[in-house]
Amino acid sequence: DEFCSTSSMLKTLERYQKCNYGSIEASVPSRETQNSYQEYLKLKSKVEALQHSQRNLLGEDLGPLNSKELEHLEQQLEVSLKHVRSTKTQFMLDQLSDLKGKEQILQDANMALVRKLEGAAGSANHQQLSWENGGQHLQYGRHSGPQKDGFYHPLECDSTLQIGYNPTAQEQITVAAPAHNVNGFIPSWLV
Repeated sequence: DEFCSTSSMLKTLERYQKCNYGSIEASVPSRETQNSYQEYLKLKSKVEALQHSQRNLLGEDLGPLNSKELEHLEQQLEVSLKHVRSTKTQFMLDQLSDLKGKEQILQDANMALVRKLEGAAGSANHQQLSWENGGQHLQYGRHSGPQKDGFYHPLECDSTLQIGYNPTAQEQITVAAPAHNVNGFIPSWLV
């Protein structure tokens, strides 16, 4: 059982290398070759130990492990699981924070639009109330600046707005069409 754990396996492999390396040392002439071979053996044993450990973490090859080694493996898995959950939780908290920021931006934009809409509705309501309270006679501004060439002359007519009014055409309409309605009165728009 002591040969199955990762730490005891590494120690066993190192002892094996020392024993074998001593016999190889006599036959290998170059120091550089010796160092390369020793490095190779160390790396090979580490790879084997890591592969064995990985299989154990995946739940494979657990038969030769004793209860102490199984408890140690279980603790490693619990620590790994806590780390994964912690990372996942942090990721979700970061996403939540980003979404709250976006929510705040959207709420601010929504409030700005509501204020703008209320302002436009308030202005329309004010104009509607003004119209309903006898404000039909709105004053429109006239440009009364100096006229240099005398091209523009103010019209001398009554102050009511008469778009397209032509007195000659009005007389022709009155003569051509009967001016009286069913009751014998002249419609106000013909006057």
